[in-house]
Amino acid sequence: MLAVAGVSVAYGGVHALRDVSLVVSRGEVLGLLGPNGAGKSTLLRVLATLQRPDAGTVHVAGGDALADPQRARRHLGYLPQEFGFPPSLTPAELLEHFALLKGLEVAVQRRAGVAQMLERVNLWRDRHKPVRSLSGGMRQRLGIAIALIGAPDVLIVDEPTVALDPAERHRVHDLIMELAEERAVLLSTHLVADVDALCHRAVVLHHGRIVRAGPPAELAEALRGRVFRARLSRVEAQSVRASVRVIREFLVSGAVAVTVIAPQAPDARFVAAQPTLDDVFAEATQQGAGAP
Repeated sequence: MLAVAGVSVAYGGVHALRDVSLVVSRGEVLGLLGPNGAGKSTLLRVLATLQRPDAGTVHVAGGDALADPQRARRHLGYLPQEFGFPPSLTPAELLEHFALLKGLEVAVQRRAGVAQMLERVNLWRDRHKPVRSLSGGMRQRLGIAIALIGAPDVLIVDEPTVALDPAERHRVHDLIMELAEERAVLLSTHLVADVDALCHRAVVLHHGRIVRAGPPAELAEALRGRVFRARLSRVEAQSVRASVRVIREFLVSGAVAVTVIAPQAPDARFVAAQPTLDDVFAEATQQGAGAP
């Protein structure tokens, strides 16, 4: 459904993307992880046909998206991280407007499609409420509904659960999983837990390169036997940093919870730990981390 090969983008000699290749198939959710400045936003703009790369190819639903972006857009649904809706309009009015823009000119078919989308994202009862009265989660679901107009083969969603409460986040998770049964979904996020919960495969982007790729469980398993954790005082933690590769640390009840990557436990204070996708992300995105 979505195939990217050798995509590179540079701004004034600085590479935002370097030789990025990935494939997302129908029925699959691919998670795109990366810290700020990793190149995620640039990659999404390229995939959404909003920016041409300096090199590489992008194919959407079997067609060349760079040679024929208009065709690609008919097969793409894109939910950006930030989108603004006129606050006085209702979900029904907005969906009607975007359905017209997508070329659904027959009124009966358009209204039937709008009703179907509202039902699907659980906004039918709220269809006549002004957008300003909707919760953050409702607005996210409205954005997904707009991205689904025209029944796209590929859905790209950027940070769909940021700032949502746990209940609304689970609703969005369930919706994305349901939608992926019929199309390819690319989920870009900085929330590792979302990728763990939703994605069949994950890629980690760092300094414009894909540095890790694979099913989340397999990526974590690759670190087995090399992840160790301990709770230390601040002085002890500082000493450990000088001799061992620390990938994560945070305060817990006055102590410093330290996670290290090492061939064996640095000393008796450290215990072997079950690796997580958080560990994979931290290990892969440290300065100087390279491809596996």
